[in-house]
Formats: sequence, structure tokens, C-alpha cells
Amino acid sequence: MSGTGRVGVGVIGAGMISDTYLENLTSFPDVEVLAIGDLDAARAAAQAEKWGVRSSGAADDVLANPDVEIVVNLTIPAVHAEVALATLDAGKHVWTEKPIAVDRASARAVLDRAAATGLRVGVAPDTVLGPGVQTARRAIARGDIGTPIAAQTVMQYIGPDLFHPNPEFLFSPGAGPLFDMGPYYLTALANVFGAYDSVSASGIRGRETRRVQVGDRAGVEFPVTVPTLVNAIMRFESGAGAQSVFSFDSHFPRMGYVEVTGTEGTMLIPDPNMFVGDVKITHAGDPMAEPEWRTLEPVGVEAGRGLGVLDMARSIRAGAPHIATGELGYHVLDTMISIDESISSGQTVRVASSIGEIPLIPEEWDPREATL
Repeated sequence: MSGTGRVGVGVIGAGMISDTYLENLTSFPDVEVLAIGDLDAARAAAQAEKWGVRSSGAADDVLANPDVEIVVNLTIPAVHAEVALATLDAGKHVWTEKPIAVDRASARAVLDRAAATGLRVGVAPDTVLGPGVQTARRAIARGDIGTPIAAQTVMQYIGPDLFHPNPEFLFSPGAGPLFDMGPYYLTALANVFGAYDSVSASGIRGRETRRVQVGDRAGVEFPVTVPTLVNAIMRFESGAGAQSVFSFDSHFPRMGYVEVTGTEGTMLIPDPNMFVGDVKITHAGDPMAEPEWRTLEPVGVEAGRGLGVLDMARSIRAGAPHIATGELGYHVLDTMISIDESISSGQTVRVASSIGEIPLIPEEWDPREATL
């Protein structure tokens, strides 16, 4: 690895999520996607041809490529840590899809290996680097809603078996609505309120089995092994609180705003699973009338998944910290596991890990500018 110029990127995992990553990473001039690997070599080859990537094969082929500096780990959650450790052992930085792992021990092993080798770990979601969350954070810093004291989020729909041709892993440990969609909401809340302190939660499985609904395997039945409806109450180290619903059991889809209550107003932050959307603020009005909302001018980078990879690549060249760090990913995982433990025990669970302040992305940061 040269340590100068564009940063070479390899991708391991050529499933559904790889399209949006490849669409963006192949458009950023500061990185070059050099190889795609997958258990299914034909699928890797098809993605390489589609996106103009010169090499494809198995995961080991990506790890063996001397020009790949960052590996983007898009495998299923159950093997996130395994692939991340193999990447670090190959002397490469790793960006992993959320969650960083499915248990604390393997996640900590990834971070410890990175520290020992002087390599970096980045963890999705990078949606918080988009103008939705970034505009909201700047407005909060200005005092537009006073001091934020509480939040509510709702993520509910009937479940990913509705559209995913291989949905089994999304109803297994490391997924479910909490671990699959929770990282978007919990990471956004951490950007607003800081570190989590404790959690209390309840959860159920709406159905014991599900069926594949699309693709060649439609009709195949599989077991559900995780809660598919989770209600969580979180307390932050700041003293603020939040409550969240995560559900794969609702026939009424709601996947929208994060509602943040401040001492001087209420803010709606757009869907944290997306990079863009209107940030809105309202102040006290007639409780019998519709609230009057003010829409803020968006500030930030309009891009998509892969933005965090680019931030890490530029930070590697600059010798500066990147934003979506492994430690942040670990804290979000620790919080989700604590929620899961609260569901099992019926008790409030203290979140053992913590994080410092999460930096903002510079306003002038342009992903499509060649800077390296």
C-alpha cells in the first residue's frame, strides 16, 4: 500500500446492499474500488461487471490484493466480526456494515486487534453524515430548540420478508428490527444527546415462523428467533431520555422522523435511514390547532452509503480521526445488547461503554472533489 493518492477499496459481500455502496464508491474520485468478493463467485462477478470493477472472486482474493487498503464488509451480521478480523490480519483497514458484531466480546476483539495493528475500523450507519442529521445538530448547537431533553422514534412495518429474497438472517440473532434498524435511530440519537447511560425494554415475537414472499424461494418457511416488536426507553449520560419502537409486525408503516423535544421548541429530524430530508422546528402554540413548522435550510453533503468509507479514506491520508468510528459502533451495539438483556430480564440495564463528542462533518466537505 502506497500511503498516497487515491485509496484502494475492496468489497466483501455482493448482496442487495452492495449496489448502493458501489454506486457511490465508484463515483468518488478519492477512492477506487478494485475488487469484489463473495461466497457466490458468480454474484461477485456480476456486480464487478455492473459497476466496472476490474477484479472479483472470493473474500480471500480481496484480502490478498496488495492495492486494497480498505475492505468494505457487507456480509451478514453473524460474520461481521470474523470478516473484520480477517481483514485486519491481512493488514487492511475495515469498514463494516452495522452492527459491528452480534456480541460484545467479538466486537471488542475487532477493536483490540485494530488498536494492536494500528489499523482503523469504521462502522455504519454513515447516514448521520448527511444533511438531515448534520443540519439538525448545527441548529441544536445554535440553541434553536434550547436544550434537548427528550426524543421519540418509531420504526415499524410488516417486515423485510416482504421484499428480501433471503430474509432468514434478518429474523436471527444480530438482526430483527432492533439490530437491523436500531443502529440508524440509536446512532442519530447519540449524535444529538451523546452517550447512553441505561435502558429498559420489552419485546415479543409476533409470529414464530415467517415465509419468504419474493424470488425463487417464495413460500419457504423459516423460524423467527428474535423479538420482532421492541419497545425501549433510554436514558443518556446527559440526563435526557428517549423512547423508541422497533417493529417488524405492524401493518401501518411508520419509518420517519426522530422527534426531539427541547426546552424552547420541538425538532423533527428526517428518517435516519436516509441521508436527506427536511429538518423542521416548531415552538409553543395552540394545543387545539395544527403546529406551525419552520423548515430549515439543509446544510451538508448530499450523497449516499459509502460516505463514511470516503471520510475514513481521506482521514487515513490526512492522519486525522474519522467520524463513524468503531468505538461509536461498539457503543451502539452495547446499547442494543443492553436493550435485549432488559427484554429478557425485565430489569433496567446499565450501558457499560461510553463515547465522547461525535464531530460534525465540515460544511464545505465535497465527496465528489478530488483531494488526494
